[in-house]
Amino acid sequence: MFMSDYNIAIEVDARGSFCPGPMMELIKAIRQAEVGEFLSLLSSEPGTRNDVPAWITKAKHDLVEVIYEDGYDRYIVKKLH
Repeated sequence: MFMSDYNIAIEVDARGSFCPGPMMELIKAIRQAEVGEFLSLLSSEPGTRNDVPAWITKAKHDLVEVIYEDGYDRYIVKKLH
């Protein structure tokens, strides 16, 4: 899939936010999203590369893709429950 193939319901721009900011913003957005919706998290925090995939697995959602952009990462997440 390409970025344009996702119908992103909520995009969280946490670039410039330090740990645990991006994770907390993602958790807040997941709570607001409907089951089956896609979310996008933008983060420039290096710790997010470990924290987000670990939390998504633990929370039993789907990390669809990680896109490495210039200066930040874009995490595409699908809410499963």
